[in-house]
Amino acid sequence: MDYGFVRVAAITPYLRVADVEFNTEEILKCIDDAVEKEARVAVFPELCITGYTCGDLFLQSAMLKEAGCAVERIAQYITDKDIVVIVGFPMINDSKLYNAAAVLYDGAVLGIVPKTNIPNYSEFYEARHFTGGFRKIKDIKFNGHTVPFGTNIIFDCKNVENMKIAVEICEDLWVPIPPSMSHAIAGATIIANLSAGDETVCKDVYRKGLVSSQSARLVCGYVYASAGEGESTTDMVFSGHNLICENGSIMAESTRFINQSVFADIDVDKLSAERRRMNTYPDNMQEASDSIYSMAGIADYRVAGFSFKNLKDRTEETSLLRNIDNAPFVPSNMEEREKRCNEILTLQAMGLKKRLAHTHGDTAVIGISGGLDSTLALLVTVKAFDFLGKDRKSVIAVTMPGFGTTDRTYNNAVTLIQKLGVSFREISIADAVNKHFEDIGHDKSIKDVTYENAQARQRTYLLMDIANETNGMVIGTGDMSELALGWATYNGDHMSMYGVNSSVPKTLVRHLVRYYADTCEDDTLRKVLYDVLDTPVSPELLPPEDNGEIAQKTEDLVGPYELHDFFMYNVLRFGFEPGKIYYMSLKAFELVYDKKTILKWLKVFYRRFFSQQFKRSCIPDGVKVGSVTVSPRGDLRMPSDACAALWLKQLEKLSAE
Repeated sequence: MDYGFVRVAAITPYLRVADVEFNTEEILKCIDDAVEKEARVAVFPELCITGYTCGDLFLQSAMLKEAGCAVERIAQYITDKDIVVIVGFPMINDSKLYNAAAVLYDGAVLGIVPKTNIPNYSEFYEARHFTGGFRKIKDIKFNGHTVPFGTNIIFDCKNVENMKIAVEICEDLWVPIPPSMSHAIAGATIIANLSAGDETVCKDVYRKGLVSSQSARLVCGYVYASAGEGESTTDMVFSGHNLICENGSIMAESTRFINQSVFADIDVDKLSAERRRMNTYPDNMQEASDSIYSMAGIADYRVAGFSFKNLKDRTEETSLLRNIDNAPFVPSNMEEREKRCNEILTLQAMGLKKRLAHTHGDTAVIGISGGLDSTLALLVTVKAFDFLGKDRKSVIAVTMPGFGTTDRTYNNAVTLIQKLGVSFREISIADAVNKHFEDIGHDKSIKDVTYENAQARQRTYLLMDIANETNGMVIGTGDMSELALGWATYNGDHMSMYGVNSSVPKTLVRHLVRYYADTCEDDTLRKVLYDVLDTPVSPELLPPEDNGEIAQKTEDLVGPYELHDFFMYNVLRFGFEPGKIYYMSLKAFELVYDKKTILKWLKVFYRRFFSQQFKRSCIPDGVKVGSVTVSPRGDLRMPSDACAALWLKQLEKLSAE
C-alpha cells in the first residue's frame, strides 16, 4: 500500500538554445536521476526541449520537427521506468504553433496540453509565434499516434487512488481564472506547471506566494518547474526557481540561479480527505450553466488513464521526502508558537468572558490541583476577568486535598493562587469520601475505580455547590486529549459549566503554560509554573509513594500524550486509515518509540476513542481554538455506540506482519 504518497520532481536541466539533441540528452540524464530517487512524476520547464528564448527560430521547420522527434525519443526512453514525464516543446497542429506540454508514460504520449494564455506584454512576445490553446479536447496525429490534445485533460493513475494530474503552462497561473481552477474542480490533485518566467528583483517572493496560495485555494499539490541556466540572456535572466507546494505549504524549493531538481512526497489522500471535509469545495458534477463554472470550463473533460507497473507496499524502512510533524498541534517555529499561544489564550479568555457576561454571574469557581490543566484553566479565567474589568478576587480557587495529593502539587497550587491574586479556599475531601465509602459499603482499602472516582465526584459536587452559593460558574479544566481518550470521571471532573480547555490537546496545554511563564514578570510565579510543567501528569487519586512522590502517572496507564495527540489529529482531521497513521507514526517518532510501542498505544487510542463517545456527547460548552475538536455540537458528530472493530482489525493485521 502506498498510503497516498506520490513522489514528484520539479527539474531544471541545463540546456543550449535551439540545440534539441543536446537538450534531450540532458533531459534523459535528469530522468535517470529522478528514477533513481524513486520519483513517480517528473516535471520539466516550459519549452525545455528547444529552449524558451528561441525567438524567431520558432518559425524554423527543422527545429520544430526535431522537437517532435525528441518527444518520441523521451517517451521511448522511459519505457518500463514507471515514471510520468512532463516536458515542454513547440508543437505544430493544423498549421498553428502551440507552446505545449507532452505528458509521457511507458513509451506513450498520454496527451498534449497547450498553453492557454499567451503573454504579449513587457519582455514577453509569445503571440508573435504561438497560438493560444483551447479547452475542448480533440484527437490529433502526433508522430504516427492518435493522442488527445487540449487543456482539459486529467491524467488518472488507475492503481494509485486519488492521483490525478493536470497541466498548465507558466502564464496560465498568472491570469484571473487559471486553468488549474477547473482542473481541480474536475478532480485533479496534482497540478504541473511548466514555466519559463524570467527573474527580476523580488519576483521570486511574488512567485512563491502565488504558487503556494494557488495550491491552498485548490487544495492540491502544485509542481512548478522553471527554466534556468542555459536560456539566452540577451534580454532576460532565468533562475530555475522550482517549487513544490501542497495545500499552501512549501514542500520543496530550489536554490535560485543553480539548475536543480527538487523532490517531495505529495499526500494525495490527505488532499482528497480535505476536499471531502470541505462541503464548500465545488462538486465536479456541478452543472456548467452556473456562470463561474462555465467560465472555468469544467465541462467536457477527457480522462487519460494509466497504471504503474511496479507498486511496492510502504514499510517502516521506506523513505519519505516530507516532514511528518510529531506535534501537529504545536508550531515548530518559536516565533510562530509564541504568536499561536498568545492567540489561543485570548480565544479561551474571550469565550469565557462572553459566557460570564451573559449569565450575569458574580464569581468563577475552579478546582486547583497544582497540575497542568487546572493551572491553564486558572490562567485563562484570570485573563477573562481582566478583560471584564472585574476584581480577581471574584475568582474562587479551591484546593481539595485527597488521598493522593502530594506536598509538591499542593504547594504549587497554593503559591499559584496567591500570586495570581484570586480568592483561596481549601476543603479536604478525605472525611467526606470516607463517609461516602461507609454509606455505600465500600472497603476503602480496595483502591479500585470506585475509590478513585468517588474523589473526583466529591470535588465536582463541592465546586458546584460553591458556585450556587456565590452566584457563580464552575470552570472546567479537562483538556481535549482526555476527552478523546475518555480519561475523565463521568459526572466528576468530566462536568462543569464551561470548559475552557475542551479543545486544547495536552501537548498544547504544556506550551501554553510555558508561554505564560516565559512572558510573565513575576519571578515566583514563573518558578512555580516551571515546576508545574516538570510535574508528572496525574489525577492523584491513589496514595503517594513512601517517599512522597506521585504514584499514579497518567501516561503509564493510557500512553504518551504526544502519541495520542498525533493519532487524534490524523484520525479526526483527515480520517486516515490505521495503517497510514501507523506508518506516519513510525516516521514521526522513529527516534523516540519503537514500532511495538507505537502499535500498542494506537490500539489503545482506537479502543478508548470509540468506547468513550458517550462522555463526549454530554460535555459542557467550550471554545473552539483549532481545526480539531471533539465537541458534539461542533466538529465531531459521532454515535456513542459506534464499533471500533473495523479499525482494530486493520491494526491486528499489522501486528501479524
